[in-house]
Amino acid sequence: MTPDPPSAADPPALDDDAIRAVVRRLARPVPGGSGHVIERVAITAEGSNRDAIEAWIASVGGRPETRETSARTGGLHGDRAPARSAAVRFVLPPGALG
Repeated sequence: MTPDPPSAADPPALDDDAIRAVVRRLARPVPGGSGHVIERVAITAEGSNRDAIEAWIASVGGRPETRETSARTGGLHGDRAPARSAAVRFVLPPGALG
């Protein structure tokens, strides 16, 4: 039994070098030389390889940066604690891009 061939909807697998090249192209330096940042929307715009890119970022010591939403005042759900949103960008440590 042979495995099914990849469909047109399956993204081509990226290797480490290809992902590093994508991240290097999308990231920008943090002032003061303390690494790089890459916006989540830039990663999402890369298409279906988003999960592989985010996994690579985590593997090199990158961390997600989130913003807390402001607490609502009043209303039906005003007493809930502020929820954390999804990462808006990822911070890469110095030297992560080689």
